[in-house]
Amino acid sequence: MSANKMTVRFWGVRGSIPCSELDTLRYGGNTSCVEVRCGKHLLIFDAGSGLRHLGISLANAHDVTDIDLFFSHCHIDHLIGLPFFAPIFDADRRIRLWAGGLQSSGGLKGAIDKLMSFPLFPIGTDTAKGIASFDDFARGDVLKPRDGIVVRTAMLDHPGGATGYRIEYGGQAMCYLTDNDLGNGAPDPAIIALAKNAALVITDATYTNAELPAHEGWGHSSWQQAIRFADAANVKTLCLFHHDPDHNDTMMDDIAGQAAKVRAGTIVAREGLTIDL
Repeated sequence: MSANKMTVRFWGVRGSIPCSELDTLRYGGNTSCVEVRCGKHLLIFDAGSGLRHLGISLANAHDVTDIDLFFSHCHIDHLIGLPFFAPIFDADRRIRLWAGGLQSSGGLKGAIDKLMSFPLFPIGTDTAKGIASFDDFARGDVLKPRDGIVVRTAMLDHPGGATGYRIEYGGQAMCYLTDNDLGNGAPDPAIIALAKNAALVITDATYTNAELPAHEGWGHSSWQQAIRFADAANVKTLCLFHHDPDHNDTMMDDIAGQAAKVRAGTIVAREGLTIDL
């Protein structure tokens, strides 16, 4: 891999809950997990159920010792894969976990300790020798996890809050903006600024416009809203993400076709999809 190349791979693309039905196989049923390679550095966004498969892929990657895992928030569909991510139990790894906006509620470690404790899970974080640190930050902070990598953050509109990320590396920028209500009014200037001129934006598109009224206040967006946002932010490539578990492959095909007609080049995330920037 080129030293200045950024590569994105999807390991989980669903929202809310994993779904393993036959009619969701093509797009995938695992919840949110996105791998971003910045040269030799590995960044992961969210620890949904797709994280397990990413961990399996790293089993023989002994050169990948330093990993940064960023949480959009700690709702269970974005956290559920962490106890099944084998590298956290490998003492030869150094995994830094990052999350925004949790300081007032016990921090990221407190949230993960709740998940990995009786009666929810049989072993605790004390057994996860591969975790090097739990790093809390305020949404809006600028992070520099590795040399040459800048991660900008912003608050998203979601119950309890969520964090949007902009990753800058090698002259390219991409954004990860999931679990966010884009609304129907003027876009949030902070989120527009985060996504401005990005080569790729991965964004929440859980619903269609027709479905939004039944999910008001749930903190998600439609694919139509995502396209309007991408146009406002002058995004190069828009990627629709966090698919409703009730949207089967046929419906996802229909959404993909409609979205591409409205905004040429729009893609729909599916497990295994790799994008080079």
